[in-house]
Amino acid sequence: MNEKFDVTGMTCSACSSRVEKCVSKLEGVEEVSVNLLTNSMQVKYKEGEIDENAIISAVEKAGYGANLHQGAQPKKASVKVDAVEDAMHSMRYRLIVSFIFLIPLFYISMGHMMGLPIPSFLSGMENAIAYAFTQFLLCLPILYVNRKYYQVGFKTLFHGAPNMDSLIAIGSAAAMIYGIVAIYGIGYGLGVHDMALVERFHMDLYFESAATILTLITLGKYLEAKSKGKTSEAISKLMDLAPQTALVWRDGQEREIAVEEVVIGDTVIVKPGAKVPVDGVILEGSTALDEAAITGESIPVEKGVGDSVVGATMNKSGSIRFRATRVGNDTTLAKIIQLVEDASASKAPIAKLADKIAGIFVPVVILIAIAASAYWLIQGQSIEFALSIGISVLVISCPCALGLATPVAIMVGTGKGAENGILIKSGEALETAHAIQCVVMDKTGTITEGKPQVTDVITLNASRNELLELALALEKPSEHPLAEAIVTYSEKAGFSAASVEHFKAVFGKGVEADFNGRHYLAGNQRMMNEAGIDCSDLLNQLDQLADQGKTPLLFADTKQVLGILAVADVVKPTSREAIQRFQKQGIDVVMLTGDNKRTAEAIRSQLNINTVIAEVLPQDKEKVISDLQAKGQKVAMIGDGINDAPALARADVGIAIGAGTDVAIESADIVLMRSDLLDAVTALRLSKAVIRNIKENLFWAFFYNSVGIPLAAGLFYTAFNLKLNPMFGAAAMSLSSVCVVSNALRLKFFKTDHTAAELKPADENKQQGENKMKTIKIVGMMCMHCVNHVEKALNGIEGVHAKVDLEKQQAVVTLDHEVSDETLKAAVAEAGYEVVSID
Repeated sequence: MNEKFDVTGMTCSACSSRVEKCVSKLEGVEEVSVNLLTNSMQVKYKEGEIDENAIISAVEKAGYGANLHQGAQPKKASVKVDAVEDAMHSMRYRLIVSFIFLIPLFYISMGHMMGLPIPSFLSGMENAIAYAFTQFLLCLPILYVNRKYYQVGFKTLFHGAPNMDSLIAIGSAAAMIYGIVAIYGIGYGLGVHDMALVERFHMDLYFESAATILTLITLGKYLEAKSKGKTSEAISKLMDLAPQTALVWRDGQEREIAVEEVVIGDTVIVKPGAKVPVDGVILEGSTALDEAAITGESIPVEKGVGDSVVGATMNKSGSIRFRATRVGNDTTLAKIIQLVEDASASKAPIAKLADKIAGIFVPVVILIAIAASAYWLIQGQSIEFALSIGISVLVISCPCALGLATPVAIMVGTGKGAENGILIKSGEALETAHAIQCVVMDKTGTITEGKPQVTDVITLNASRNELLELALALEKPSEHPLAEAIVTYSEKAGFSAASVEHFKAVFGKGVEADFNGRHYLAGNQRMMNEAGIDCSDLLNQLDQLADQGKTPLLFADTKQVLGILAVADVVKPTSREAIQRFQKQGIDVVMLTGDNKRTAEAIRSQLNINTVIAEVLPQDKEKVISDLQAKGQKVAMIGDGINDAPALARADVGIAIGAGTDVAIESADIVLMRSDLLDAVTALRLSKAVIRNIKENLFWAFFYNSVGIPLAAGLFYTAFNLKLNPMFGAAAMSLSSVCVVSNALRLKFFKTDHTAAELKPADENKQQGENKMKTIKIVGMMCMHCVNHVEKALNGIEGVHAKVDLEKQQAVVTLDHEVSDETLKAAVAEAGYEVVSID
């Protein structure tokens, strides 16, 4: 069982370390991870041996509060935002009250040093009691509004687990107690007329130090909270994406309901300009959806009947109706939010060092403070001097910076990844990714599109239009994936499927049928040979196509081959660039595929991949990963998350590309929301940036404490007369935390090194032999004679093959080479018609 808890009362890494230690001791608990930044705790435990109540009880006994996490559904965004706002409002109130009373306190205690006039009833040794007591009264409101430091600090101290609040509470309380003792000392001095004693206590009041420490710590906490708020902007933005209402069809009418009331099976209506409320499948209509919020892709995606839609995407054009398939916490958006939250709350292995140190840091600091004070008393310094040293050590040593060094960087990093469609599931995955030495890629659906496409149309004894018309008619009844590619291509070219008779699919060879009163065949060379059709003149051409990784399909009548259509799973436009970038970073690239060696070699030579392992069964892919790891390499596996699940789980970092399946999310460490290998490159770059940032944060946190503590303890006092005032110690402590958080926020400026434009297939990235298609909108055509005129005019241009549709008032042209729009327009105009647009 794996549960997430919200923990209250934690203020520093010593707190999180204490909670983690207490819960991990419980019988039945297998793994605990407490995150200071998100105030959360992830616990893996055996369900039969322990329950949530026992875990919550253990946290409470440690001096903190805990309750089960409420979940990450988008509808709770406003609740979470309100909670954060309430906390910020409370801290702002404390800060304002503190400064209102601190300013006059400073004026009274320090004004005479700057030559400022002090009220007569407070000046002079005869008014020393009034002078000291006024400062005491001004301190009380500051202590009261910041009483949380004392409540938590002393509570954890008495539980034997002192934290940052304990240091503040002890330090400021010591200053206050000494000030009260000083008031009694002044009173005693005045009573016995010992003015030397009065003057001594008059000069050594520490009320302003106690008040300043509390105020500056609160100021630091406020600035830190504001900065930390910015680290979770990605999650807040994701939550805000979800619409609050949905338009559904119920009881024969449109009804607007709260989005959480939508149930699976509801028919949801989305009008232009509205957001899709939940996930589903389109039943009616077509549109273009802006999926940038989910995938990071800025170009709207065309959607029609049967296509899936994702909640929180924006409907840009047409009105659609879809059937809800995932609602509430099951929507893609909710899962993304949960993934980002879990990753933000998880710990990278590098964070364990900081946690171990933080667990013993505060008790050690208290001992150092006591030892330093005792040392200076032994050396003959005054009680005031020794007290000042002790307080300075306590307030400058708060381990906030140490505790924040890793979680803020991980939260900003995972949030930045989510903005770009890269979901990193844990801090461990984020850290491991920066050390990857070898990337293993599945071929189908990862390097290639995963869907066969027609790449070449070769005419022999028939025209192009005749060949495509015949191919569509023969392949339409077939369910073979290659047939589907031919049907899609032909229909896109403007042809409509005609009916055939006596259709027959011959397993492993092809199909045959009667069309327009004649018998035709469509299939491989073996089918042609068995039918007695001579293909000897085509052997070289067929071999060339096969060497390019293409599957040639021959179309013939009973006497001769009429033409060839070559089909292939084409390489994605960005795959070559991604592989080159991996190689430039010194990462070995291995392609893993179940395809035959000839096809695999064609892809290898095309993309210049280092190593190819072909004819591998899905169950054997995991062994390939294990073999590479046995050689001492850190391996990342990139696959589609379905048949690659074992290999994804075995790899040091599993990257699921083209996400959306539950298997991908379960088996992979990093999930890429769009099918683009360049995002995998970005994921590794982001990992390196985050780890570099964490190391910087840890360096400065350790450096700050290694310099600050000796300075506060008076180590440089004898040699250089350097002594740290407690007020400056408090300011320095607050500043260190703000600096660490600010450094982590620099990750928000991380940018991908590729743009959406690169995702659009450029002509030079297309497979060799692929033809470009254009749709020409034409006005003025009235009958089939008009159609014939336009077809003749367009087909008269070299390299142009046109099919004109009277009903749609358009011509679909396929170009063997680049032909300008002006040339096409001129041909149509010469035929006596007008071109409206060319797409």
